[in-house]
Amino acid sequence: MKNSNYAMKIAVVFSFILSFGYFNSIQAQQNSVELTLSKFTSDPVNEFAAISFCAIDLSSGNVIAEHNSKMALAPASIIKLFTTATAFQQMGAYHRPKTRLYYDGAIDSLGVLSGNLIIRGGGDPSLGSRFFEKEENLRDFLLEWVDTLRNMGITKIEGDIISDGSEFGYTGAPDGWTWGDMGNYYGSGPSGIVLFDNMTYLSFETTDEIGGETTISCIDPYVHNLTFRNEVKSGKTTRDNAYAFGAPFLNDRFIRGTLPLSQEEFKVKVSIPDPELLLAQELNYELTNNGIQVAGVALGQRNLGLDMDYTNKILAYTHEGRTIANIAYHTNMRSVNLFAEQLLCLTSHYKSGYGSSSSGADYAQSYWEPTIGTGFTLTDGSGLSRNNAVSAYHFTQLLKSMKSSSNFEEFKKTLPIAGKSGTLSSVCRGQKASGRLYAKSGTMTRTKAYSGYVESTSGKNIAFAIIVNNHTTSSSRLVKKMEPIFNAMAQY
Repeated sequence: MKNSNYAMKIAVVFSFILSFGYFNSIQAQQNSVELTLSKFTSDPVNEFAAISFCAIDLSSGNVIAEHNSKMALAPASIIKLFTTATAFQQMGAYHRPKTRLYYDGAIDSLGVLSGNLIIRGGGDPSLGSRFFEKEENLRDFLLEWVDTLRNMGITKIEGDIISDGSEFGYTGAPDGWTWGDMGNYYGSGPSGIVLFDNMTYLSFETTDEIGGETTISCIDPYVHNLTFRNEVKSGKTTRDNAYAFGAPFLNDRFIRGTLPLSQEEFKVKVSIPDPELLLAQELNYELTNNGIQVAGVALGQRNLGLDMDYTNKILAYTHEGRTIANIAYHTNMRSVNLFAEQLLCLTSHYKSGYGSSSSGADYAQSYWEPTIGTGFTLTDGSGLSRNNAVSAYHFTQLLKSMKSSSNFEEFKKTLPIAGKSGTLSSVCRGQKASGRLYAKSGTMTRTKAYSGYVESTSGKNIAFAIIVNNHTTSSSRLVKKMEPIFNAMAQY
């Protein structure tokens, strides 16, 4: 019996040694990226999460590490890589969207225009944009238009001021956007006419009492007939916790949440419901204010419901917006949703003459499928849509394709740099990946994602993507858990 127990102990020890050796052998076969990835995927905060990861060596095409690399997930804002890449590839870095001024009728010897003045939108997101102009210069383009008309001798317009954004449709928002996003500045939908980033500021006065009523004292720029049911309270917070709700084109909205105590003029950004109509109103105001009479009214083409025929109209002026490279830079560096949606629509309009959200998404999908394969779904340009589904593998193939493109350098310039710039300025700061990782970030409720390039210390160029859906921790804490993976790639 004693010998039997001894033999059993020897067998257990031998089995343990074999198991330990096998485990060490497996570990020895894993590279540093795989080891940190394994630790991340097994973290308790990811127990119920879906994770897709892929990193490839761009020189050889070999996979460095992967985990569910072909699992298509909601990628949030890293979808902007598809949007900007498509825009660069199809329109080029230096293409400029255009807004044109037309008129019908005739100008008589006294400078009276007997017809209408029409603004034909071309989807330019840089009109009065705070990303390109100082606050005091936001209306300069309108004054430039007024000067142009005055130099043509126009002193009075007998007809109406009509703003036409019909070439981009009137869907208002892409498929998959939620009620909680629309109404807020980051949920401004794409349109043929974009003005002041399709955003207005509400100025709130708050009380010194928690739960106290707030008052909206100003709307700037002023939007005619825009009304709010104000449910915002004064609260123990240091930041903007107010959220607006309202569908595109509707002026009746409500806003709820909390704002800091004892504020005289706390500004909250919300979306403009009808930028097409607002541009006609703003131009009408500037014309009248600068001595050109307007007998008619300001109108939006959507409300007129008629197809505008430009064959019998006279082109008076063409305004060129910022370049695709300029717009794409802020799209990725600052993660501007509106710019992403406009780029998607602009690409479709450039290729087909029609620039709706759905046509843009369909075009981008059909453009990339022959290069990176099927199995992914694009429904918008910004990543706000929960209907997008893309895997880490698809992102690395997109990045690989762009690496060999003549537009690569311009594309890469749009990407935030870890520890240095944009939305990655605080990621891996002072760590190995700082200055070596160029990537787009993505964040939604229970979703965090990154995708881009890494220049490793050994001289390797890496394309990677990581997408996590349904994690159970804060976004900032999850990023800290991702950082070892980024540092491992930087040292690979």
